[in-house]
Amino acid sequence: MSVTLPESVDAWRMVSARRSFEGSMPVAALERLCGALAGSEGEVRYRLDFGRDELGTDYVDVHAQAPLTMTCQRTLEPFLLPVTVDSRLGLIRQERDEAGLPPGCEPLLVAEDGRLHPADVVEDELLLALPLVPVNPDSSLPDALVDPGELEQDEAQLQENNPFAVLRELKK
Repeated sequence: MSVTLPESVDAWRMVSARRSFEGSMPVAALERLCGALAGSEGEVRYRLDFGRDELGTDYVDVHAQAPLTMTCQRTLEPFLLPVTVDSRLGLIRQERDEAGLPPGCEPLLVAEDGRLHPADVVEDELLLALPLVPVNPDSSLPDALVDPGELEQDEAQLQENNPFAVLRELKK
């Protein structure tokens, strides 16, 4: 097991050697990820395990954890979102090889020369794990925006102005 993450590796050699990489890197080192975040503080803890399963499928297991600073779309305030990634990526040489992957195994197209950039793989998986609309679970809308009395009045008006209200009465 290696603690430092090399810039690039030969994917097929890593599979043959059943190599693993484990460690941490700053979130700020992942430029594409930082573009989707409200801040670049914190560290990503990762583990990459290369191997071959009983069906002969070459894979890399990606495990990553990071507290990421997102902007809540409800309150527009920053908040920490704990993100955890656990995925198996089947290493393929050509797109048509994707059909031969077992269920639950996502494809990862490896370049012709076999070069793979492990940090990019971790970054891609974290980007895929981000919510489309980040909302802080501890947030709520201000009372000025949500007045339960107004909602009840609106429902009553809809009941009165509903053209099908007459049909509802006839049905009774």
